[in-house]
Amino acid sequence: MTVARRRFAVMDHKATTVIIAVSVVVWLLNLLSGGVVNQWLSYWTPLVGTQPWRLVTGLFVHSSIFHIGFNMLAVFIFGRILENLLGTWRFVALYFLAGLGGDLAVSLLTPGTPVVGASGAIFGLFAAFFVIQRSLGYNAVQLLVIMGLNLVVGFLPGTNISWQAHVGGIVLGFVTGFVFSKTRNARQRGLQIGLLIAEAVLLVAGIGAAYLSIGGYAIG
Repeated sequence: MTVARRRFAVMDHKATTVIIAVSVVVWLLNLLSGGVVNQWLSYWTPLVGTQPWRLVTGLFVHSSIFHIGFNMLAVFIFGRILENLLGTWRFVALYFLAGLGGDLAVSLLTPGTPVVGASGAIFGLFAAFFVIQRSLGYNAVQLLVIMGLNLVVGFLPGTNISWQAHVGGIVLGFVTGFVFSKTRNARQRGLQIGLLIAEAVLLVAGIGAAYLSIGGYAIG
C-alpha cells in the first residue's frame, strides 16, 4: 500500500517536475550558447506574429542562476501543492494561462521590451492558490501579504524586473482560480473547460491585437 501511494504522489507532481527540468535544461543550454537560446526563446511582442512559440517558451528562459533558482523554488513549492489540489491538466492550464496573462500585460504596457522568466506564471499560482484556499474556508491572508511584498519589489528602480508580467499573471491567476472554485462539481466539467478555452482565446487575441497595434514588425 505504501509503495502504491508513493507512485501516485510522484504522478501528481509530474507536470511540476517537467516544468522545472525543462527550465533548468534551457538555462544550461543558454549558458553554453552564450545567450543565443534566450534570444530565440524570450518573449518579445514585435516577434510573436512570426515566432509564436515565444508565447510559451518565454516562461522557460531565465537571466541568471538567482533568477531561475528563485522561480524554480516557487514552482517546486506551490506547483506540487496546486497539482495535487487541481490535478495535472488543470495545473498545467493554470500555469500557462497565467503565463499568457503576463505576456498580454507586457504587450500592452511595454511592447518594445523583451522579457524572460516564469514570474508571471508563478504569480498566477500565488493568486489562484489564494482564491482556492479562500473558497475552501481557509485563511490565506499571509499568502496575500507575501504576494504583495514580492509584487512591490518589481516596482523598485534598478531591479530590472517586469512588474507588468507579474500583474498580468496575478490577474489571470485570480480569474482562473475563481473558475476552478466555482466549477468543482464533476457535472460542471464541460463549463470549466469552456471557460478555460475562452480565457486562452481572449488572451491570444489580445496579444495579437497588441502585436498589430505596433505595426507587426520588430522594433529596430
